Amino acid sequence: MSRQRFVLGAMERERLDKVLTELCAGSSRATIQRWIEEGRVLVNGVARRARDLVGEGSVIDVDPSPPAPSASTPDSSVEFGVLYEDEDVLVVDKPAGLVVHPARGHSSGTLVNGLLARDSFSAPSAEDDDDADGLLRPGIVHRIDKDTSGILVVAKNASARESLKAQLAAHSVERRYRAITIGVPRVTHVSTFYGRDPRSRLRFSSRVREGKTAITHVALIERLARDQAALVECRLETGRTHQIRVHLLEQVGTPLLGDPLYRPQKMPESLAPIASALGRQALHAAALGFVHPRSGERLRFELPLPADMQTALDALRRLG
Repeated sequence: MSRQRFVLGAMERERLDKVLTELCAGSSRATIQRWIEEGRVLVNGVARRARDLVGEGSVIDVDPSPPAPSASTPDSSVEFGVLYEDEDVLVVDKPAGLVVHPARGHSSGTLVNGLLARDSFSAPSAEDDDDADGLLRPGIVHRIDKDTSGILVVAKNASARESLKAQLAAHSVERRYRAITIGVPRVTHVSTFYGRDPRSRLRFSSRVREGKTAITHVALIERLARDQAALVECRLETGRTHQIRVHLLEQVGTPLLGDPLYRPQKMPESLAPIASALGRQALHAAALGFVHPRSGERLRFELPLPADMQTALDALRRLG
């Protein structure tokens, strides 16, 4: 964004940072506040504070500073697939075992580190009102667990990031997962409160009395191993951490095959070696659809099961 001048028309007096967030499309309020703190915003020729009020007749000059650099470091050794890329978005195939962004215990070797090593990926400004750690995860608007495989869309600029975040908030992004469950699910629609499990800091729970809403739709695709297992599709309306894993265990009664955190108390003996060979939860982000931030075109991507889940599925089919 280059230097700009805004002359305010008829309006109620409002905070300077709020007014500029509306005028400077694609720039977050945190970014606007940084410009103000750096003295790059003048009102009638005078530097003001973010909370100062402006109104009709105010002349605002904005001289944006460059985006803050990402706190993550490039790593060209990180491997992942690319399904689609243009100047605004990058759609990737994340393999199981790859963490999406740096966090406690995973300071490097993540998808973000791999993205930053690409010549075509210039990290957008990650300053975000809703994400205090945005500098560690530039471009990331949604995540999947380390041991879940599948499709993610990444924003390549601030405007694309804000558009994708808005679509996710409106539940208009299509997210479909393929999963292998222990047992055959009979519940097809799950809507619950959702929050931290009070008994474990690593787990989440849908058996809470208050919290955010979590909604999952479950569809049976194939019965397996004489109804000891099933291939199912899970469609997300919301995207809470571990949502599918928790809902399948607590609300549907059919936990994921191979899930080390949300595992059942008892599993059929015939499934144990298949789960052990898989070595992770049998969950794959198989389809993703969204509206392109710039063109307005509806894009949709699909990925077949990865080799390890397909091997597990074939083994279950051989059990009858």
